[in-house]
Amino acid sequence: MTPAVVALRSAGVAFTVHEYAHDPRSSSFGLEAASELGLDPDRVYKTLMADADGRLVVAVVPVSGKLDLKALARAVGASKAAMAEVKDAERATGYVAGGISPLGQKRQHATVVDETVELWDTVYVSGGRRGLDVEIAPADLIEVTGAIVADLAR
Repeated sequence: MTPAVVALRSAGVAFTVHEYAHDPRSSSFGLEAASELGLDPDRVYKTLMADADGRLVVAVVPVSGKLDLKALARAVGASKAAMAEVKDAERATGYVAGGISPLGQKRQHATVVDETVELWDTVYVSGGRRGLDVEIAPADLIEVTGAIVADLAR
């Protein structure tokens, strides 16, 4: 399995793996996951990497929304944030774009999860590869990633 699944097993939290057939022509991996799994896009979260004052940080927001970079910068105490280069995100996490999980990354990064996560009993995040999501309770996601919860999505 992926490092994300291994990390969840090691943490001893409850989760469910959901696989679906990834279409390589898909341009929105998160919306594809929501559609293929028959879920409300507000309940499926994408993992984005940003550069906040020179350090990589993780933002986890609903696939139905967009990341507010100013809000992310505020949440991590930075003066500004910009989306990370794809190659930098892949190198730092050990995952490929479209399959980056907030869980089981090669190195621990400051993580911020959008506050809407708390509206759901369970949410879906990437399981570490395209076509694989994990369903997890928000409190467990926050605990395992050491995340800050903030208003990040627009």
